[in-house]
Amino acid sequence: MDAANASHAADRHDLIRVHGARENNLKDVSVEIPKRRLTVFTGVSGSGKSSLVFDTIAAESQRLINETYSAFVQGFMPTLARPEVDVLDGLTTAIIVDQQRMGADPRSTVGTATDAGAMLRILFSRLGTPHIGSPKAFSFNVASISGAGAVTVERAGKQVKERRSFSITGGMCPRCEGRGTVTDLDLTQLYDDGKSLNEGALAVPGYKAGGWNHRLYAESGLVDPDKPIRSYTGKELADFLHREPTRMKIAGINMTYEGLIPRIQRSMLAKDREGMQPHIREFVDRAVTFTVCPDCDGTRLTEAARSSKIGGINIADACAMQISDLAAWVRKLTEPSVAPLLDSLRGTLDSFTEIGLGYLSLDRPTGTLSGGEAQRVKMIRHLGSSLTDVTYVFDEPSTGLHPHDVQRMNGLLRRLRDKGNTVLVVEHKPEVIAIADHVVDLGPGAGTAGGTVCYEGDLPGLRAAGTLTGRHLDDRAALKETVRKPTGALEIRGATAHNLRGVDVDIPLGVLTVITGVAGSGKSSLVHGSIPAGEDVVSVDQAPIRGSRRSNPATYTGLLDPIRKAFAKANGVKPALFSANSEGACPHCNGAGVIYTDLAMMAGVATTCEECEGRRFDASVLGYRLGGRDISEVLAMPVAEAAEFFGAGEAHTPAAHRILGRLADVGLGYLTLGQPLTTLSGGERQRLKLATHMADKGGVYVLDEPTTGLHLADVDQLLALLDRLVDSGKSVIVVEHHQAVMAHADWIIDLGPGAGHDGGRIVFEGTPADLVAARSTLTGEHLAAYVKA
Repeated sequence: MDAANASHAADRHDLIRVHGARENNLKDVSVEIPKRRLTVFTGVSGSGKSSLVFDTIAAESQRLINETYSAFVQGFMPTLARPEVDVLDGLTTAIIVDQQRMGADPRSTVGTATDAGAMLRILFSRLGTPHIGSPKAFSFNVASISGAGAVTVERAGKQVKERRSFSITGGMCPRCEGRGTVTDLDLTQLYDDGKSLNEGALAVPGYKAGGWNHRLYAESGLVDPDKPIRSYTGKELADFLHREPTRMKIAGINMTYEGLIPRIQRSMLAKDREGMQPHIREFVDRAVTFTVCPDCDGTRLTEAARSSKIGGINIADACAMQISDLAAWVRKLTEPSVAPLLDSLRGTLDSFTEIGLGYLSLDRPTGTLSGGEAQRVKMIRHLGSSLTDVTYVFDEPSTGLHPHDVQRMNGLLRRLRDKGNTVLVVEHKPEVIAIADHVVDLGPGAGTAGGTVCYEGDLPGLRAAGTLTGRHLDDRAALKETVRKPTGALEIRGATAHNLRGVDVDIPLGVLTVITGVAGSGKSSLVHGSIPAGEDVVSVDQAPIRGSRRSNPATYTGLLDPIRKAFAKANGVKPALFSANSEGACPHCNGAGVIYTDLAMMAGVATTCEECEGRRFDASVLGYRLGGRDISEVLAMPVAEAAEFFGAGEAHTPAAHRILGRLADVGLGYLTLGQPLTTLSGGERQRLKLATHMADKGGVYVLDEPTTGLHLADVDQLLALLDRLVDSGKSVIVVEHHQAVMAHADWIIDLGPGAGHDGGRIVFEGTPADLVAARSTLTGEHLAAYVKA
């Protein structure tokens, strides 16, 4: 054999081979994925895409990398069990870019989450005038501290004491501690100053007259309990509100007296709001006001950090600029001493614009980003990376993107591939599937009806394959022949939330209204900021539903309550027996169905409980039946079967049947009632939330991107559901990018023309047909291309 033509042994490993994957609902799936190519995984929501890509390929790659660290380091890392799979071959390092919201820590901003903030701080510490110190002096997470003291130093065999002092100059505003906001207590909510303590002036929960909290103040001897609070002297008021903790005898008992304000801050405000009892949470919401810090004006920085400027701009101004404007400002800086830094900063800021996030600012808190925005901010870290031969795993990167922005995203995915990386994308949008080098279609159905590979190959082959995805790939919703007539209008006047420019708009009621526009144009600001969430408005946002492995669709939707009552009534026992989290739980596994064995730094092992065989209930509970089934058999039923079971006959339970009907309406008929929430896909969670909110009484439904995570075939079902809602007399307002939903609307409101300060205006109002005919906006052009007008 000619040596020049002989392939090197190392070049033969150009496939990721998966054989016998059984994670979640996968049924012995075997696939071969080409490396250094772009592979798209498609299939209906719940068909097993995430189980294959995230829970098998990416999870095993991460586990193998974690095993290279020392046992000490592994002790601090999440322990990952080996996925249920026979063979995994040819894996490379996996970098997962998912849709998990970024942490809502008050100190986390877009600047701190990417490297842009750190680079800006270095830039100002080098070029800012006057010079105030190192990059730490511009960080709102570093406090200024100084100290002095004696240290013992050994010199020539003698111990000598020397005085040393140190100081660190940080940029943290001392008043708000780098948070940008300060909390103030509204004193009028704490007490009625026209009454005395004995007349019940205190309005704080738990401080009623006669209780110990009340006696602490009334019997302290520091204030006159019969004098109205507004008549207190300066000293009395200071003792009442602000006194430091002091030990004293009150009513013959040694107690610690403390001013009302520090006492409430310590006992109530220091707690997590979500963990408070409802009446205390209501009081805190009433009494606490968040105001912009008056010292730093919300910039989080000290006066010194704000005094250092480059060309008249300080670091707070730079972070508050829209990123596309900041990039233009950085481009004007020419300073040879920091040339490499300026190049890196320009590259990072340009990536924001390129990925469609040029409308954000670096001081934007990460907790306020949507799922799609958070995912794209994470991508920015990888775009400039020098790593190659890495597997990038994306979870629906087109979420929250206008069709115009999807083209940009496609360019970025191609760029990552062209650098020599393997790119795996879980996606439903035909525009993204179209750029795939290789397609893996899972199905044919969802849940237990899915979990097999229906097609593997290129895009033309998928079209001809006749699978559900192949058949729907070229589906295009037609524009409505006739649109419904509105029954009224919701008037919004002078909306200025975020980037809205005093928007005046009438949203028609009694019809399906779609609000659209490029990402960052102000859609969510208009809907969530201007439509008051009153008793008549049901708002379903994008916040993910949370649940432990003990939560399931039956507990989340409230379905379990009527089922438990029906079982209890039929058997003459109490309902708590039919809860695996209460009295009916198997005593061996505490109702979890599995026994978790913690193996310290190794991955923990979950084994099915031998006592209840994974049924989660005590054996005595399983003796009680309803309609011939025990509670574990009912929880193992799919929604569609349960709807029949509770619809008629001995088990007829109208309350349960209604909830099951709503779950079937949103296309979750295949889910089993007892499936843990942790195993549901993103699209399934979104629809579970929608089904729960459909029970809310309201005349106006506001939905934020309900097509997230939905397959093309499922979108038809969603449109039918929206039609049913409108036909039953409801008004439905949808924030959406999906062209099928736009084409189906009765009325479209398009925001733009661009994002950030280039958006925030209404650029079109009218019917979809008028929008297509006018082609006056980006949305109009893309919708016209979609319906082939």
